[in-house]
Amino acid sequence: MIKPDSKVPALDLPLTIGARYDLAKQHPDNFTLVVFYRGLHCPVCRSQLKDLSEKLDKFTERGVNVVAVSMDSKERAMQIHEKWHTGDVPLAYGMSEETAREWGLYISSARDDSDEPDVFSEPGMFLVRPDGTLYFASVQNAPFTRPPFDQLLQGIDYILEHDYPVRGLMT
Repeated sequence: MIKPDSKVPALDLPLTIGARYDLAKQHPDNFTLVVFYRGLHCPVCRSQLKDLSEKLDKFTERGVNVVAVSMDSKERAMQIHEKWHTGDVPLAYGMSEETAREWGLYISSARDDSDEPDVFSEPGMFLVRPDGTLYFASVQNAPFTRPPFDQLLQGIDYILEHDYPVRGLMT
């Protein structure tokens, strides 16, 4: 588990648009939102990424860079890119199990007779400051009941308006 206010692990992955995503090279005004999703097999992820694409401008207006990340292969990630209507949300793929574990994500294996990959991460959402330290984390061990982006946007507004400090430092 990454402790609040500490450096997050490296994240350097290919994107479905043919470029690379390197978290260390991000220079947002306020935060980077890293959304880890389960992958092509997950209908909840599809809904979540569609919602994120519809709210991408609202994050950008608040000085928040966004990336969605999965352990999916390039082939699976390209299907998402082409079929899921994710708009301009950058889709990074090919995350290793080791990297997923460094971020504190739960790891699952494929159920019998499913289209799940052999191994994949469960969802997580992280707000990372421009200096690479963790401000907020939400990690789940199941696909349902994810933090709503509207509430996160309201929270970001509050953080910025009131210089709200990182919480959970006594862990």
